[in-house]
Amino acid sequence: MVSILIVEDDVAFATMLKTVFDKRKYKVDTSFSAAEAFKQMKASLFEVILTDVRLPDSDGLEVLFEVKSNYPTAQVIVMTNYAEINMAVKAMKNGAFDYVSKPFRPEAILQTIENALDQKNLNGNITSQEEVLPKKKEKIRVSESSSEFVRGVSDAAIKLNDYIELVAPTNMSVLIIGESGTGKEQVAKSIHKKSKINGAPFIAVDGGAVPKEIASSEFFGHVKRSFTGAIQDKTGHFEAANGGTLFLDEIGNLSYGLQVQLLRDLQERKIKNVGISHEIKGANILITTRN
Repeated sequence: MVSILIVEDDVAFATMLKTVFDKRKYKVDTSFSAAEAFKQMKASLFEVILTDVRLPDSDGLEVLFEVKSNYPTAQVIVMTNYAEINMAVKAMKNGAFDYVSKPFRPEAILQTIENALDQKNLNGNITSQEEVLPKKKEKIRVSESSSEFVRGVSDAAIKLNDYIELVAPTNMSVLIIGESGTGKEQVAKSIHKKSKINGAPFIAVDGGAVPKEIASSEFFGHVKRSFTGAIQDKTGHFEAANGGTLFLDEIGNLSYGLQVQLLRDLQERKIKNVGISHEIKGANILITTRN
């Protein structure tokens, strides 16, 4: 049974979360301070630790450092208000799996926990491979560093690189604004490369090159015989980028109707192929538009 520790000084909110997790058959404990959480960590082994950024005796970063120092296999998810996003991103750079902004829906936090558990299992497999093939890993690292983009030295370029470093570790959708030729796709590729999913697909789509008549099929895919002319299954851009990054270049060139359809993947990270009812997980999304 998956064990979860909730570190939250808002008793009502912590109780609500515990009720949600109990219904999913998780083993849940709650702490209302960092000191209490540290005691519980020594007494029990937790797979996921959900901590608020602000605590009465400390903060979420202290909880994160304690976990990573003494319980490295545990996944940490940070809960934050919108005014504390910078601290949450700092926590992620120091090893947190993700952060969730309050208020959030139960479905969203449950999905984040499931993703954290999946990543935990994946990390275990990667670690064992690294132990067997350390030299191969080192060669890959050298190859990756040689293909980095040229970094500017102007104040504007430094500020842009700081923004890239800030959002890359997160799973937020990003809007990149700039005139044609200013390097929006380069920025998108930089964000993907610095993200946790840099080994997953990076799919780039030019909004102006997608015919209006088949736009839904191009983006969301379809199944055979779902409409006239659908002679075989088609994988859409969202499904092709599943687990990775979808780069929508010049989204303003897409029809208004399709932009409305895209909102669901932006908000829920889930899509439906044309002709089927079940949902498919979407991708991280990077969007460009002109000023």
